[in-house]
Amino acid sequence: MAENETCQDRRGIGFFEKYLSVWVILCIVVGVAIGRYAAVIPNFLSKLEYANVSIPVAILIWLMIYPMMLKVDFASILNATKKPKGLTVTVVTNWLIKPFTMYAIAFFFLKVVFKNFIPDGLATEYLAGAVLLGAAPCTAMVFVWSYLCRGNAAYTLVQVAVNDIIILFAFTPIVALLLGISNVRVPYSTLFLSVVLFVVIPFAAGYLSRLFIVKKKGLDYFENVFIKKFNNITIIGLLLTLVIIFAFQGKIILQNPLHILMIAAPLIIQTFFIFFIAYGWARLWKISFSVSAPAAMIGASNFFELAVAVAISLFGLQSGATLATVVGVLVEVPVMLTLVKIATSTRHWFAKI
Repeated sequence: MAENETCQDRRGIGFFEKYLSVWVILCIVVGVAIGRYAAVIPNFLSKLEYANVSIPVAILIWLMIYPMMLKVDFASILNATKKPKGLTVTVVTNWLIKPFTMYAIAFFFLKVVFKNFIPDGLATEYLAGAVLLGAAPCTAMVFVWSYLCRGNAAYTLVQVAVNDIIILFAFTPIVALLLGISNVRVPYSTLFLSVVLFVVIPFAAGYLSRLFIVKKKGLDYFENVFIKKFNNITIIGLLLTLVIIFAFQGKIILQNPLHILMIAAPLIIQTFFIFFIAYGWARLWKISFSVSAPAAMIGASNFFELAVAVAISLFGLQSGATLATVVGVLVEVPVMLTLVKIATSTRHWFAKI
């Protein structure tokens, strides 16, 4: 079996994946409708939160990540650490390029292109929110994007772990530099809880499941029977997460449609720009697709729990900065699904690597 081939590749595209765009649109509509006409539901769910992390969303993300973690063992992790090119692409893109291009692109749109539509003070707040997103690469959802584009599960885990370590040291000085704010306080409870929920627990559960089932029923049963039982879990979890996210923000979307569109423009452009920088670099550097795609996805997506939490603590719940980070949440899933499609449709670029 080739390095980047998995049992996921052999099963083909399932029903949910084939019509994923349709389900995403339906879930967005349902979520917004719930937020507008059944506000009691998001109001109740918003109470189920700890350290700025939504517990219902965390559970759904855990369900999305677990099937991917089933494919990871310690041997594959050790092999991943012996191939530094993919890690180099991820680290350089995320920390030496992404925060600064986010600032430049957001500044251009919010302060120049939309100057006549957004008051200067509010544009500055929106810019701050964009910077917070740009300085926080993804921790959780990247496992889902990697799963959907048939990425190397073990290498993705290593890439995420390295980014989590760098966040501890680099997030604060980068945000302080770009925003000229000296009192940036990182909510470490949010950071650590997210790492435990979205990395440690799913990995431990997947590894122990793999160890126990392979020992009891063999590797063939594990790969061809047990893992296949979870084929649609990731997609279902993703769609339910969409409903909750858009239910939380339903009123905001309907009350501020123009500003949301103007904030979304630079965020979307930045996401595509960073993806193609990392993806193209990986292709030129002759890195396999199963590593290249997740490397590009990590930089393109954002650790929105951290960004939202910092925006609230620095600027307040009703601030433009907080709204901008929320818009980042809203656009991320549809945009990242588009990038997954681009990656899978260009997989042949890596065929001879």
